Amino acid sequence: MLTDPLFWLVAIPAVLITGISKSGFAGGVGGLTVPLLALAISPATAAAVMLPLLIYMDFLSVRSWWGQHNSRHLWILLPAAIVGIFIAYLLFDRLNEEYLRAILGCVSLGFGLYGLILGDKTQASPSPLVGRLCGLTAGFTSFVAHAGGPPLNAYLLPLRLAKAEFLATAVVFFAVVNLVKLVPYSLLGQINQENILVSLLLVPLAWLGVKLGLFIQDKINDRLFKRIILILMVLVGVRLLWTAL
Repeated sequence: MLTDPLFWLVAIPAVLITGISKSGFAGGVGGLTVPLLALAISPATAAAVMLPLLIYMDFLSVRSWWGQHNSRHLWILLPAAIVGIFIAYLLFDRLNEEYLRAILGCVSLGFGLYGLILGDKTQASPSPLVGRLCGLTAGFTSFVAHAGGPPLNAYLLPLRLAKAEFLATAVVFFAVVNLVKLVPYSLLGQINQENILVSLLLVPLAWLGVKLGLFIQDKINDRLFKRIILILMVLVGVRLLWTAL
């Protein structure tokens, strides 16, 4: 990786995009990162390189949004997400990445189009059961490809939370999920010296991406923000489906 120009060509924009996503802005767009890096390296290595960076970005983001999150919804989402991580760990050697991306792409594309076409008025608040299913899916897909944004958004967006509460809840959710993922990633041997070195070299870009995302949020009102999230979910869905095909 260190001497591969193609890797750095895709890694630089990928880490910037992830930093913007990890600031709380456009959470689903972070799901593009591992597929983008997989153009140059294996998806498993891409996920391993990104995990330390995600944890660093989580630290920066949680500092900015702590205290504004919704604890009730986190208690619904996080236990299920941990179960999803455990399931993905058990199935790691048998996962069909193209099939998983196709399913996730359909979910992201379908929900994004639903929200854009029908609008907030027709979106009923999801039940705790739906929240647990979304949390389970987010934990599973986050383990495989750091792509838990669409399932999480599928639960949080219809709740019509204020922008700050929505962002803070998403940020805290992924901070916990990524810390939990450290254990199975280490057990699978995905955290090694070369991957950590590459992650360290990319840290300045991660910092820049988070700061850029925080800056963008101050310029966007709640209604426009949610519309951008839905549009990005459509784009993420199309990208994941294209990758799967």
